[in-house]
Amino acid sequence: MNILVINAGSSSLKYQLIEISKEEVLAKGLVERIGIEGSMLTHTAKGKEKLEIKEPMKDHKEAMGHVLHALTDKQFGIISDMSEINAVGHRVLHAAEKFSDSVIINDEVIAAIKECIKFGPLHNPANLMGIEACMATMPDTPMVAVFDTAFHQTMPKKAYLYGLSYDAYTEHGIRRYGFHGTSHKYVSQRLPKLLGKDKKDLKIITCHLGNGSSLAAVDGGKCVDTTMGLTPLAGVVMGTRCGDIDPAIVPHLMKEMNLNSEQMSDYMNKKCGVLGISGISSDFRDLDKASVEGNQRAKIAIEIFCYGVKKYIGAYAAAMGGVDAIVFTAGIGENNGALRAACVEGLEYMGVKMDEELNKNRGEMRISAADSKVEIWCVPTNEELMIAIDTFELCK
Repeated sequence: MNILVINAGSSSLKYQLIEISKEEVLAKGLVERIGIEGSMLTHTAKGKEKLEIKEPMKDHKEAMGHVLHALTDKQFGIISDMSEINAVGHRVLHAAEKFSDSVIINDEVIAAIKECIKFGPLHNPANLMGIEACMATMPDTPMVAVFDTAFHQTMPKKAYLYGLSYDAYTEHGIRRYGFHGTSHKYVSQRLPKLLGKDKKDLKIITCHLGNGSSLAAVDGGKCVDTTMGLTPLAGVVMGTRCGDIDPAIVPHLMKEMNLNSEQMSDYMNKKCGVLGISGISSDFRDLDKASVEGNQRAKIAIEIFCYGVKKYIGAYAAAMGGVDAIVFTAGIGENNGALRAACVEGLEYMGVKMDEELNKNRGEMRISAADSKVEIWCVPTNEELMIAIDTFELCK
């Protein structure tokens, strides 16, 4: 069964065609600058040469047409026609409390995604454009929505409610929702298989560390807490996002800097984090280089990030009454051994001990010392495969 996975952004569209029985990527690609001058599709298929298409693409429907052409092209494609695509899985950011799992898309689901635009104004509209483009070009193919928020719907009220008046929740939906759910779900399901244990018997802390970062406490396969909140702005300091701050800072800075609410949101989302602290970059590779060269602001930016991760690891171990494993994933978590080590430094009292030599490597691997009471692993995330698996389960 071939599953097409779509991750649509406001001006981009990433895709993978996955043969689900072998969990094999047959083709993948990226359409950039949709609706902008310089639109381009980059496509690669198994055993074929790379294809680049540089043509105007005014909207996602046109972009989707080019994707399907690339997939079925005799020279560069991998399937003979669209009938070989059995289902399409769409990544969708926000479902609020409406869905606790992936669902087959119908009018009710589309209405729910639209209703949640107020919580995900940057992502949900783009996700909808991808869905509508696919429906227009593949009207008879089943479609599935896989929500970033769904995995976290198992959190108890004590974890997801804020200390606001209760009607903020009941009337306005203000609560912790959490994000990166597809990634947290994938690695928390992958690790028990690597350990040869049942996920129901494990307490796992999953650390999705990238330009956007979040941690989740997963007890018995279910999320019981996570760092991001109503939006992806909360939690640890990130590339350009401030993470957790005293809420009184918001009106204070709005007054001091003469900002309206939109400008303040833009400031906290795009001009803060390690970029704002360091004054150099949101990319940890740049910060590492600058820190080695003696830049103190780059050094403290890295320290603040690692300190925040370590605090949440300790908090989630307390919340679950222990921890069996810590998993690092995503761009930073998978590739930056020094940062991983810094995130668990000082946790030896909890039985957490890193193996320095193993931690220098990359890939799917155990990186804890032989005498560590808590397993530490690096597990590369595979959100596209998780979306494909969910889609297959609903459409098989």
